[in-house]
Amino acid sequence: MQFDKEQEELRRTLRRFLEDKASSEEVRRLMETEEGYDPAVWTQMATQLGLQGLAIPEEYGGSGFGILETALVLEESGRALLPAPYLATVLAANLLQLSSDDQAKSDLLPGIAEGETIATVALAEADGKWTTDGLQTRATASGDAWTLDGTKNFVLDGHTAGLLLVVAQAPGGPSVFAVEAGATGVERRALTTLDMTRKLADVTFAGTPARLVGAEGDATALVPQLMRIASVLLAVEQVGGAQLCLERTVEYVNMRYQFGRPVGSFQAVKHRCADMLLEVESARSAAYYALWALAENAEDAEISADLAKAFCSEAYWLAASDSIQLHGGIAFTWEHDAHLYYRRAKSSSLLFGTPNEHWDAVAEQLLADA
Repeated sequence: MQFDKEQEELRRTLRRFLEDKASSEEVRRLMETEEGYDPAVWTQMATQLGLQGLAIPEEYGGSGFGILETALVLEESGRALLPAPYLATVLAANLLQLSSDDQAKSDLLPGIAEGETIATVALAEADGKWTTDGLQTRATASGDAWTLDGTKNFVLDGHTAGLLLVVAQAPGGPSVFAVEAGATGVERRALTTLDMTRKLADVTFAGTPARLVGAEGDATALVPQLMRIASVLLAVEQVGGAQLCLERTVEYVNMRYQFGRPVGSFQAVKHRCADMLLEVESARSAAYYALWALAENAEDAEISADLAKAFCSEAYWLAASDSIQLHGGIAFTWEHDAHLYYRRAKSSSLLFGTPNEHWDAVAEQLLADA
């Protein structure tokens, strides 16, 4: 799959923007803050670049582009380790668009497109599953009103999001509910995690008023579609991070001298770099194909998404690990950025399901087809 000229221009614009707004120094500053992002940069992303509304239809205040442009943003964000609630907000916007609730779209999508609303999806619970199976968060109806009770775990940017799309068990089945962050009974707790550049939170609901999005039971069909999108977008983001690890490693081994010659000239180092290149390019192929299949609604979109998430998770972790090894002692210091990419690689491999879970899903689909 190839991006067209406009998409490549978007990539170049993003890279220049992130080199300025997501430098190593800025990433380190923001990861130590409770919010984890810069509100001024978030506003610039919306007003100057229109990133939050890229894939939102024009009728709801967006630009009307699609998943390809969103993926470009995430690939460049992964390369820079951008500390911003972009992935969380994009997934929430996609969940709304997957819904058949036109009124909810009209009410909620414009704020996201304008950058005024940070949104997220609250799905996983204590068991760490990104499915609707065994939901413990309950929705109770009283006339036309709904309330939620339960706890959601590992919520992307859940401590700063103004809009929470909560998947809860209703009498009619797993359903999607919109909750304002300031609503009664909402308690949010930021988590201390391995990856300090991506914030997660636990969110508890106690008699919290909520708005049903769509119909009862809709989440049974919507969540698998959303997780397919999430897996592909995260895979593309992982490719961006892995590519940066490769580039910085090759640059370093060619400038680091030992025994009067660049360490990159040693055969063993060449082999390691070649292996990194192979993994990164293979990951790119897997992610880009899954992205194309998703955009075209191809028959193999589901298996491609699982394969991309599994392979890209492993490839990113390998690239980040080898980057540390080939940089030598300097990469083991806090001051060097290598550990930040290693942390992101490891945490991303667990987000939306582990590689083994996705490999199992691939195997199940292949056996079913056979």
